[in-house]
Amino acid sequence: QVQLVESGGGLVQAGGSLRLSCAASGSIFSVDAMGWYRQAPGKQRELVASITAGSSTNYVDSVRGRFTISRDARNTMYLQMNSLKPEDTAVYYCNARVLLKDTYTYTRYWGQGTQVTVSS
Repeated sequence: QVQLVESGGGLVQAGGSLRLSCAASGSIFSVDAMGWYRQAPGKQRELVASITAGSSTNYVDSVRGRFTISRDARNTMYLQMNSLKPEDTAVYYCNARVLLKDTYTYTRYWGQGTQVTVSS
């Protein structure tokens, strides 16, 4: 099957930066759209940023200009987060739409989540 492994979360002071990574591996023919979601305590999971296979990007208004999503040719996605605010505190999840090698069908997968905590 397919695994999405996230890394890069942690504790940072307001105004600081973090870089999240999400590596996709397994029975992958190709990876289509990818995205970063986050879920804060007591809130719904929200889409933070997304990137297509052609590297077109989209951001939620609250992070535009501060966060940058990118991907490389090895099926790894990144989220560079600058000027972090306490309201960015959440568990961040990566998501990918994968064309499976075995069945040649598309399936969405989630990473396990990584905690980002921004102190004031």
